Amino acid sequence: MILIGLGANMPHPDYGGPLDTLSEAVRHLRKSVDVLHQSSWYRSAPVPASDQPWFVNAVLAVDTKMTHSELLTALHKTERYFGRIRRQRWEARVLDLDLLVYHDLVTENQDQLAGPVLPHPYMQERAFVLAPIAEIAPEWRHPASRLRASDLLAMLPSEQPFDVVGVEDNSR
Repeated sequence: MILIGLGANMPHPDYGGPLDTLSEAVRHLRKSVDVLHQSSWYRSAPVPASDQPWFVNAVLAVDTKMTHSELLTALHKTERYFGRIRRQRWEARVLDLDLLVYHDLVTENQDQLAGPVLPHPYMQERAFVLAPIAEIAPEWRHPASRLRASDLLAMLPSEQPFDVVGVEDNSR
């Protein structure tokens, strides 16, 4: 299973608010990957906590012939297409695309040039990632810990509020 996390908390000048921008980003991604499942849209507080606007998040289960490095490059290219400029870590953004897992691959690359760190190093700490995964892939297990998303979610402290803001039509 390949999982991609989506998030946004700033409006886009052409597409509007974060939910509309993310919907457009999914349409854009469908040109290069086969979207198998899409979670509902979740509204979540920024992590780490800050005074930024809340995010809209979702998770996609996809299939592709791209390698994990090629897929990450394609995700970054899509972010740039939507106007994302990386200036500082955990800043407000118009679009954030994260390669969460690529099948059961576990890498520990400290050098981003060597390829992505998989699974995503913070995913087990983020309710806005785990809740959508539990929704679309309840039997999925974290490649390193082998725990289900719902189990990891239950282990998190309650300081990460989130709620469902919209349900996607998952039919292809």
